[in-house]
Amino acid sequence: MRDVWMGIVPGEVSTRVLALDGPGRALLKARLPATPCHPRAVETLAEAVALWCGRRVRAALAVAEPATASCATSRWLATLDAALQSPLVELELVGRARPPRERDGLGGLGDFRDVRQLLLFEVAR
Repeated sequence: MRDVWMGIVPGEVSTRVLALDGPGRALLKARLPATPCHPRAVETLAEAVALWCGRRVRAALAVAEPATASCATSRWLATLDAALQSPLVELELVGRARPPRERDGLGGLGDFRDVRQLLLFEVAR
């Protein structure tokens, strides 16, 4: 059984989350506030997806990207400590989301091509 892939890309205004069932099928696409308000927010979100789908989640968190703030704030660092300890979620920190190569075909909520690329190059390897 294949893992669910999740990409999390923090930005100055919002954090974008994309969960895929393999390379072609979107399960979840969200635009959340820029920083989590609780230290377990990332872990809980990823675990909820894992429990919903009945599969493990492999996630990539872009810790910095061009033209946006780094997620290395005290609130994000507390979140990362909690998220890295979950048995249902494998979270990997990556330097940045790769630039988009193609349109993601997912309507609404804006452009998520870079988050999709993050999943394909960092989680699906």
